[in-house]
Amino acid sequence: MKPFFREVGVKEFFKPGGAHVCPWWLAYTFDNPLRRVIHPAEKILGRYVSEGMTALDVGCGFGHFAIGMAKLVKGSGRVIALDIQEKMLEKTMARAEKKGLSHIVRPHLAGTSDLNLTEPVDFALAANVLHEMADLPGLVRQTAALLKPGCCFYVMEPAGHVRAGRFAEQIDVCRSAGLIVEERPQVLREHCVLLRRPDREAGK
Repeated sequence: MKPFFREVGVKEFFKPGGAHVCPWWLAYTFDNPLRRVIHPAEKILGRYVSEGMTALDVGCGFGHFAIGMAKLVKGSGRVIALDIQEKMLEKTMARAEKKGLSHIVRPHLAGTSDLNLTEPVDFALAANVLHEMADLPGLVRQTAALLKPGCCFYVMEPAGHVRAGRFAEQIDVCRSAGLIVEERPQVLREHCVLLRRPDREAGK
């Protein structure tokens, strides 16, 4: 099976639009207190995530958005923090424990070609991760299949790394998976789109 991710060398690592796996230690350069000021998770996602939901964070990194969503879904909800690197999940759970949210956040180790997840979700997020996918259509199809009918998939990509044309291609991949563009949220230095799984599949 074609893998979602592929490793690249140092020279290719910062090539705009290139697919790669962000090593866990690099997350320290962008997942820091400044990010929590510039991109407050609860403010960005507060319109879409609410108490009692099951939310999925695809490529959770150090848990910036997973922890924010845990605060939004509260004790009756659940956040599945998904990543292919155990170190990312360890960092996420350490932060969740510190915030008193570890009972809400559930770490999930995905394979390089399979999310290994079957639980339906009310909301899915892919923040700054789609450009790392070697098999983008495969990841999007699996994520879309996890969404309950009528539920949404929020995609964010770094504007300084992913060109607008490449982001438009990513949106087309999402459309090909049966998702509908709902809106284009405005977030500083990010390309964003909110997509929705139709309430009913075509022809049903």
